[in-house]
Amino acid sequence: MSDLRSLIIRPSGVAAVLFVTSVGVLGSVYASQYWGGFAPCKLCLYQRWPWWIVGGLAVVAMWLTPRARLWRFALVVCGLTLMVGAALAVYHVGIEQHWWLGPESCTSSGTPASFEKLKAQILAAPVVLCDQISWSLFGISMAGYNAVVSIVVGLASFLAVRSSSRMEGP
Repeated sequence: MSDLRSLIIRPSGVAAVLFVTSVGVLGSVYASQYWGGFAPCKLCLYQRWPWWIVGGLAVVAMWLTPRARLWRFALVVCGLTLMVGAALAVYHVGIEQHWWLGPESCTSSGTPASFEKLKAQILAAPVVLCDQISWSLFGISMAGYNAVVSIVVGLASFLAVRSSSRMEGP
């Protein structure tokens, strides 16, 4: 068990886990889009950016491995990026659950007052609305799973920084 922990706490191990997780998350969303036929809404597309950033930073962190301070900085940025991604995913879940209103550009709204406004609304509406759940498992949407994974991996990133600084000492 301690061998596994020391492998994961090593800079290259943590960076590799971040990279593999990013590839897994992005691979699953692109597979669901292109093979599963689930078109993403505007917020779904925004939620992909943190994973692209973390994947890129993980590659940089693998390159920075000998430089411990820069490696820790890259991991802290990964953790912060994932927390921003988690906040965006929670915001999206709230829109899907109708806890709060989303942007007018990607949510369904009330009936317009006139035919011209209705026509303009239909023509301006995106194909996929952010407040409609296109897929869920056990009552949790893709945005919900993204929030959970982002929080867990982001906290793990912070924990790795904390553990590595304890292992090296002052």
